[in-house]
Amino acid sequence: MAMARRYSNRLVSSIIQFTRFYSSGPFDPPPFLPPRRVVVTGLGMVTPLGCGVEVTWKRLIEGECGIRAVTIEDLKMNGFDRETQLHTFDQLTSKVAGIVPCGANPGEFNEELWLNSKDHKSTARFISYALCAADEALRDANYMPTTQDEKERTGVSIGAGTGSISDILDASKMICEKKLRRLSPFFIPRILINMASGHVSMKYGFQGPNHAAVTACATGAHSIGDAARMIQFGDVDVMVAGGTEASIDALSIAGFCRSRALTTKYNAVPEEASRPFDCARDGFVIGEGSGILVLEELEHAKKRGAKVYAEVRGYGMSGDAYHITQPHADGRGAVLAMTRALKQSGLNPNQVDYVNAHATSTPLGDAVEAKAIQSLFSDHAASGALAFSSTKGAIGHLLGAAGAVEALFSILAIHHGIAPLTLNLSKPDPVFSGNFMPLSASKKMTIKAALSNSFGFGGTNSSLLFASID
Repeated sequence: MAMARRYSNRLVSSIIQFTRFYSSGPFDPPPFLPPRRVVVTGLGMVTPLGCGVEVTWKRLIEGECGIRAVTIEDLKMNGFDRETQLHTFDQLTSKVAGIVPCGANPGEFNEELWLNSKDHKSTARFISYALCAADEALRDANYMPTTQDEKERTGVSIGAGTGSISDILDASKMICEKKLRRLSPFFIPRILINMASGHVSMKYGFQGPNHAAVTACATGAHSIGDAARMIQFGDVDVMVAGGTEASIDALSIAGFCRSRALTTKYNAVPEEASRPFDCARDGFVIGEGSGILVLEELEHAKKRGAKVYAEVRGYGMSGDAYHITQPHADGRGAVLAMTRALKQSGLNPNQVDYVNAHATSTPLGDAVEAKAIQSLFSDHAASGALAFSSTKGAIGHLLGAAGAVEALFSILAIHHGIAPLTLNLSKPDPVFSGNFMPLSASKKMTIKAALSNSFGFGGTNSSLLFASID
């Protein structure tokens, strides 16, 4: 009876909000301000800097790099003969990547526990990364619901950009060799993007929304933003949200090499390969990992005494409607996404202290985003009061996981009062001048609001704005 009454009250509240919003006229509707506030109460990470939030953050702010040279073993071509592996490796023009360190030591991803155990035979690597990061986030939030009502009021929103390309490569080889009977019955469940959310929901019994965004390199950010809105609109009280990716394989790297998106000049010095905003940048470094947040309705978090890292204040989206891979030269898509996040938050541009830029280390993309930041933040950026950086110098570009991991970095910047540096920034792009300059060293400062940008192929853009709860 109590549960039915709560559902009825939420439904009536939603109808009233809907009526007020649309009865004001179709041409100039008032701003919609959902009454339910969303906060971050748990964090989990698997990155090239390490497995876990603490080790990743420590190495990031100290200026360490998780990018290394790719080996033949990294290409995941176990079913191919050595000659084919060597031939494929030789043809790759980019041989550096942000690879998650694996092993049984602290700070390493334990494959025997999360990938090769009996419980994970049907899970691909990208799913295992999500399971590992989600486990850390839920433990950090001290949230392990046991009642049916709690589980029904908890959902999952975890996306990925590509899924398990290595499984597709292996299966294609079996087809070509007429060995169809050897195809695993888990092939389809291993490659489906939504199975990361599916496995997390099944492990913990979460019966709220089971959602998976797929928006290329904006996936992680969209997954978090969508989850926040589900809480705002009363669908659930808690969401486990983020992104995951495991694309360090022959076919994925070859595909990006053919599109000339990856760096090729730094194979001999991997740590210098990812150079956001630097004049010598020549493409991004492919990376892998996962970032997961526990998002929670504020009153729900207060009631159970949860610690709060930050509040989700704004979520802006836009489409370039211009080109399949390139942003428009004037950065209008990025400006729109950031503007919409700011409008929803109720904050002014000069109230944002830190921006975690999408900047991937590509010649065009970095310059366009820099111009967009300069355009939107204007005097605030020119004065040097706005701190901004791209953390991809340390971890590479994590594709579908990038937006989530960088959202975590933005939240940690608020929580610890430290803006992380941009690695390998030796000679800043000419677009910068005076005090308008990316951080080349981690900076201790008060950060009350931070913006995280994510942009993807197809012209999809997302901006998340986080703020301290006080």
